[in-house]
Amino acid sequence: MSGFSPITESRAKQLVLAIALLVLSAGNSQASAQPADASLAVTASPVSLGIIVPAHACSELLRVALDDIGGSGSRVLTAVETTKDGVAVCAVEGVMAPAIGFKVFLPMRTWTQRYLQLGCGGLCGGFPLEAGAADGCVPLKAGGFVTASTDMGHKGSGGDFGRDPRKRADFAYRAVHMTAMAAKRLILALYDRSEAFAYFTGCSDGGREALIEAQRFPNDFNGIIAGAPAMNWQVQNSMFHGWQARSNTGKDGKPILLASRLPLLHKAVLARCDRLDGQVDGMIADPRACRFDPGVLLCRSKHAKGNADCLTAAEVAAARRLYDGPRDPATRNRLTIGGPQPGSELAWNGVFVPAEANQPFFSERIALDALRNLIFESNPPAGFALADLHFDRATFGRLRARHPLFDATDPDLADFAAAGGKLILWHGWSDPHISPLNTIAYHKAVEKLLGQERTQAFERLYLFPGMYHCKDGEGPSLVDLLTPMMDWVEKGRAPEEIVAYQSVQEPDIARSRPVYPYPYIAAYDGRGDPDKESSYFRAAPLFTGELPDWAGADFFRPYQGVRH
Repeated sequence: MSGFSPITESRAKQLVLAIALLVLSAGNSQASAQPADASLAVTASPVSLGIIVPAHACSELLRVALDDIGGSGSRVLTAVETTKDGVAVCAVEGVMAPAIGFKVFLPMRTWTQRYLQLGCGGLCGGFPLEAGAADGCVPLKAGGFVTASTDMGHKGSGGDFGRDPRKRADFAYRAVHMTAMAAKRLILALYDRSEAFAYFTGCSDGGREALIEAQRFPNDFNGIIAGAPAMNWQVQNSMFHGWQARSNTGKDGKPILLASRLPLLHKAVLARCDRLDGQVDGMIADPRACRFDPGVLLCRSKHAKGNADCLTAAEVAAARRLYDGPRDPATRNRLTIGGPQPGSELAWNGVFVPAEANQPFFSERIALDALRNLIFESNPPAGFALADLHFDRATFGRLRARHPLFDATDPDLADFAAAGGKLILWHGWSDPHISPLNTIAYHKAVEKLLGQERTQAFERLYLFPGMYHCKDGEGPSLVDLLTPMMDWVEKGRAPEEIVAYQSVQEPDIARSRPVYPYPYIAAYDGRGDPDKESSYFRAAPLFTGELPDWAGADFFRPYQGVRH
């Protein structure tokens, strides 16, 4: 219920489950048998999926063979009946060779013939168990999906696994595909029928995994939801995070900007750009239209050390570097597509702007873990530090070798579209971890390759003002993209307006705002309640310029993904 109601969380879950079961049971009590490859068939007509119960005992899944899929040693480790979020399930754990761990939860009394695989963030190493961008999705809350996740082939959040070529491949692409195949095998074994529809949802690296599936395995899923995708993985984990940490580090090794200075910077950005969309609401509808220079905050006295009203020259210079991103010193060519967008300043806290001077940079840890173990064909020597990373075209060139392995920027989704697949891309405009310009670049690359009309038939991009990385922020960020994806896949109803919510202190009130497919924005009608989505309409784009030119623009052209 996500804070939308004053009822207790446990009571909310009970009500949602009860209502959903009534709705679901109104369909056929038993659906007609599905062919073994039913997950590949997409229908444009409305469907009625009845509840299916297991045809076999949960424990019998221990005997399901998987080695023909994942190789010798692939097997089910445990299969037990339990409950998950109040739903009775058969909980399965297994491994696909050599070390891809997976978990699958198969409903015992509520399955509606749908499968949902969950993406994993960061470098993974664990099992995601909650679906993002599915707030209020009734069939999901009611246990209507078989759900599954994978640890991406290794344990723990560190990058040491990257020194093993096989585990690199597992993380890059193999684990998500193997898990999909294993889960579908288990579905057929337990229910004596295959899933009718298969979905994937993930954010951050989970968004990269989502796009890997669409690009490399176009028949695995009918509907894919990719949030804030780390698709430009090589650049993201080297040039982007490396630069953000270095840019805010002084000669003494201490941070220049601290989190206490961010509200001042954020307030100045809003003063400059908040009203560009015709409404002063603490959010910027499209930050690309914002022209802001931190120099407006420079302390006028050269003796000032910075106070509540101004920034020192060093702080201004650091902020400029953070916004702009790295450039080759000789050509001034950009080495990333862009930095964090104006309006995202409060989200910098804890990422590349620490709260205290003695705290480490999150961005530095992320960059070093990848640079030492995964980024380059030959790992750097022991003791490699961020100070050893050169921001130039020569270093950028070394990222190209593993671009076809890790990245998910191939815009050729012709096979996915031909299979009937649907794709929703989404990103928060105030994301400090991954610039939303990457996701816009991918959307544009698909349109350029396949044509706007053909792309619009299977793909949508939604950008959420004020949203941070995958969730939270100054803007409404509670959103359900799974339900509109189901409507698109199963009923042929393409999504248009999506409503995002933001709960406030009063439990009976929730701020809501519509979000429209890119490039359109939501504009206030000037009459209604500004906290209600009904007071907004679809308006023309604020920004119609081109994306920045940068050294990796060719990464968004078709390429053959590397497989090992």
